[in-house]
Amino acid sequence: MSDTAPMQAVRQHPPERRRGPRLLLRGAGLLAVAIVSGLVWWLVRSDGGAPAADELTPPPDPLTSGEFTYTPVAGPERSTDCASNSYGDVSDWFGEHPCERVARALYSTEVGRARALVSVVVVTMPGQTEARQLKVITDTDGTGNVNDLVRDESANLPGAPNVAEGEYASRAQGRAVTIVEAAFFGDHSDDGLLRRISRDALRLSAATR
Repeated sequence: MSDTAPMQAVRQHPPERRRGPRLLLRGAGLLAVAIVSGLVWWLVRSDGGAPAADELTPPPDPLTSGEFTYTPVAGPERSTDCASNSYGDVSDWFGEHPCERVARALYSTEVGRARALVSVVVVTMPGQTEARQLKVITDTDGTGNVNDLVRDESANLPGAPNVAEGEYASRAQGRAVTIVEAAFFGDHSDDGLLRRISRDALRLSAATR
């Protein structure tokens, strides 16, 4: 029997793991996720997730967005029968080339002491070719036109001028033709001013159609 006690086995602890690289990788992964999330959020905002500033701006009012300011007087009145709402060669032409619809309205505008009555007619044809043909016909003197609301007595305006004897302007856009006739109330006379009014009033198609 030996007096020497057996030596206890020395317990070896496993070496400590290095956490540095793993922590760096984990931090880099979180940063990448954050960057991707931020990018997705930005794309959603820019592609329609939130309305842009210009989308929040209301469209301009055609009655006040031009050179002159207009006040509605009568209409719009709408119909699908252009022939019965026209006269002269224009009515005959509509008999062979029916329109899809016609909208008619009256407006007034004041410039200083001058007051003008403005008739705005918007005719929608089945195609662009018919629309251009209609513009050529109405632009030609002596061929008639679409009735304004005073001419066919749809509107009762005492002292209203005959707009067909005033200034005329027209425009064809796609299948739509806008026809403007304007004349001053009373005995006021200013051809240049009336011509500007009739051309400016073409934008009233947006309020008439």
